[in-house]
Amino acid sequence: MGLWSKLQLRAYIKENKLVTAQDAQNALKDLFAETLHEMLEAEMDTHMGYEKHDVQSKQTSNSRNGDSKNNVTSAYGE
Repeated sequence: MGLWSKLQLRAYIKENKLVTAQDAQNALKDLFAETLHEMLEAEMDTHMGYEKHDVQSKQTSNSRNGDSKNNVTSAYGE
């Protein structure tokens, strides 16, 4: 994951209509949530030994039994 260029950042701000500091903070909160979700998915892939829906690489009788909504509380909010 790399840094955004100024052009990419400006496009993101325009696309998401970020005007106030609160708009920016809410956008960062959403980005943080998405990033955390991806990290947890990657952790599960590593733990299980195969990616979600990848039955060909599955080398275990253990399986994923679905998921449920969870709330994570951090310094950035819930």
